[in-house]
Amino acid sequence: MKTLHEITEDALAIYNDVEMLDGELSEEMEEALKINEGQLQSKGIAYLEIISQRKEYINRVDAEIKRLQALKKASNRLVDNLEYNLLEAQKVFGDFEVGLTTITTRKSESIDVVDVNSLPKEYKVIKVTESADKKALKTALKKGEVIEGVTLNINQNLRIK
Repeated sequence: MKTLHEITEDALAIYNDVEMLDGELSEEMEEALKINEGQLQSKGIAYLEIISQRKEYINRVDAEIKRLQALKKASNRLVDNLEYNLLEAQKVFGDFEVGLTTITTRKSESIDVVDVNSLPKEYKVIKVTESADKKALKTALKKGEVIEGVTLNINQNLRIK
């Protein structure tokens, strides 16, 4: 059985032949188009079934990812709580050993900034990010404006009802 690509190529070749014959359709061409249409229906049904199966699979994968993310989040909370409890115990009892592991603390420093805008300039880092305003560009191009380095692409997206 032919692939969908081959069926499409055959049909396009027949359509080109019909154009070259000024729209005249021979019996052989008509019969070939009927065969192609039948094959297209068969392949189309098979493709739609595969698409449906893959979408269901993707949905199951998404659900599993969500489930695993929830497990990860719960495990992280448990680890955070256990570490907090160990820290509190160390604060009360001082350094201690559990088997071959020693529980101690170390000092670290961090900065909390309440309002970045109130800081003097020498203590600020300014980050600038530029991005294209695609909505405005699309509107301008549709009005006929020519903007160097920008093109309006017309895409054909598959829609399955």
